[in-house]
Amino acid sequence: MFRQQNAPRLIEENHQFAGTGGVSAGNSQARFAPAFQDEGSGKVEISRFQDGRPAPCHMLDGLPEEWIVERDLKGRAVKIKSTVISGFVRLGRFFTRQEAADYMQNMPVEAA
Repeated sequence: MFRQQNAPRLIEENHQFAGTGGVSAGNSQARFAPAFQDEGSGKVEISRFQDGRPAPCHMLDGLPEEWIVERDLKGRAVKIKSTVISGFVRLGRFFTRQEAADYMQNMPVEAA
């Protein structure tokens, strides 16, 4: 899909949560937006393309510069700080991937 999804940590997380509400395809109908949180500062950022538009999946290039640890030769973000985790925002609240998966598993079918 998107080149940046090849960041090893995101690939591993997507495999771990495949088929659950812990990935965008499993929770977007409940208005979850892919996001990241710096556990050190508590700051949350919606996942964005490099140009600032909201992204439909987890993208590294739209993150604050201070969260990026490494870029490739073309300048794309490929590694982020270890304190930054991927998750989702719903109604202003950050959910870890596990919390989003649990929420979707326990959500009544008619609410989906």
